[in-house]
Amino acid sequence: MPRVSYGAARKRKHKRVLRQARGYYGTKSRHFQQAKVALMKAGQYSWRDRRQRKRDMRRLWITRITAACRMRGTRYSLFMNGLKLAGVVLNRKMLSQIAIEDPATFDALVEVATGASVATPRKG
Repeated sequence: MPRVSYGAARKRKHKRVLRQARGYYGTKSRHFQQAKVALMKAGQYSWRDRRQRKRDMRRLWITRITAACRMRGTRYSLFMNGLKLAGVVLNRKMLSQIAIEDPATFDALVEVATGASVATPRKG
């Protein structure tokens, strides 16, 4: 009787890995060992980049708010500090959207922020 070492299970495992590696370039989509390595690396990249995407989006929002503030003659840091002092609780994503889609409202927010920062005395 011939010896079978995990025949059906190994076939299923190889098929699963090669199916996941479909679309990879060259050997990585055709050979099990290379496909397995490529999938491990792809998983590491995807895990890392899910976190990186959050940082990238926050940077984008801050850049947009900065540009909108400069167009209105103020700085990002003064604007954000003024909003905090005025008690306006809006996150950077929403501020970015307002700056793009509703400039009149953003103008009002800039007025509120500058009014609050001027009204508060500086330390030292």
